[in-house]
Amino acid sequence: MINIILWIVFGALAGWIASMIMKTDAEQGALANIVVGILGAFIGGFVVRALTNTDVTGFNLVSLIVAVLGAVILLAIVKAFRRGTSHRA
Repeated sequence: MINIILWIVFGALAGWIASMIMKTDAEQGALANIVVGILGAFIGGFVVRALTNTDVTGFNLVSLIVAVLGAVILLAIVKAFRRGTSHRA
């Protein structure tokens, strides 16, 4: 149970930092920050593993940076998709 709570808090922090970097914080609520942060951790882990052939594990500063990196990538993709669909209407 404590691991789930840690993932939620960690995801919220990573998602919030990424949303501040990408200037999407006003559009997102706490739940979106959590989802973006957790998905960002998976994306960031995949990218780091692909580039360095090492795994990032645990709840530490390096993991937070990787999660933020992944969340920024996710938000950039979402922003690009939204921008592309808004001009087609």
